[in-house]
Amino acid sequence: MEREDPLERLDRKERERKAGGSLKIVTTVMVVIAVALAAALVFTLYSKGQLINDLNVEKADLTEQIVSLQADYENLSSDYDNINAQLDSSREEIAQLVDRVRRTEATDRSKIRQYEKELGTLRSIMRSYIVQIDSLNTLNHKLTAEAASARKEAAAQKRRSEELSQQVEDLAGRVSVGSVLKARGIRMDAYTSADKITDKSNRVVRFLVNLSLVENELAERGPVRIYVRVIKPDGSLMQDGSGVTFELDGETLQATASREVDYEGSELDMGIYVNNVGTLVKGVYTVTAYTVRSSLGSAELLLR
Repeated sequence: MEREDPLERLDRKERERKAGGSLKIVTTVMVVIAVALAAALVFTLYSKGQLINDLNVEKADLTEQIVSLQADYENLSSDYDNINAQLDSSREEIAQLVDRVRRTEATDRSKIRQYEKELGTLRSIMRSYIVQIDSLNTLNHKLTAEAASARKEAAAQKRRSEELSQQVEDLAGRVSVGSVLKARGIRMDAYTSADKITDKSNRVVRFLVNLSLVENELAERGPVRIYVRVIKPDGSLMQDGSGVTFELDGETLQATASREVDYEGSELDMGIYVNNVGTLVKGVYTVTAYTVRSSLGSAELLLR
């Protein structure tokens, strides 16, 4: 067997030592990289799980609010067929909303935000129903008392029987509630200069108030002017420079905007623009619609 040269043996061992050291370095680096990637993956999965959990909690809270409002609608009733029909329609809307929310993933943020807006609209509509029912009940009690007094006087004073009988008939007709114009579906949207709906306060150039005048066989036909008053988050009235005023219950009120329409007794959809809104701040803006005889209801709009 040929003997290895001592110098070559030393050189070979040195090469083997260096190769072994490089392998250890590469192995160590790869282990460090693997640990870092594993840590990053664990953090990402934890963050994602936490976010999904937060979104599920938010969805559950929204669902609870809608179900609570649904119960409030179920408990609300009136003695007036027209309002009961509107209540039935709103109950159907909120039932559909509950179903859509439950079938929507919590991670679908656009739909969840849409449902939040619909919840706000349904709350505003319910408030308008309560105002209408209270007003009609008050009027009903007043007119019933007046009718009873008129009948008593007619019995005591026969010479005035015809006149008082007519008054009783007129009052009975008014108790059936008929002639006051009413509205439903009041909504206010904010628009940008590109005519797109927005909820950003710094992009709004005008508002559009939409509502439907409901069918009423007893209401007066012909031109009727609808007024809107927009209240800012600080409680002040928004004015667009038109300077329109109207009388309500003996009080002169200033309107933000108004529009005249031709009402013929059938349901009538209409919109009123509010221009020259100026610089807006974040918060809740409240719009209330009126005729010269009564309030038609209110709605709210949240600007961020």
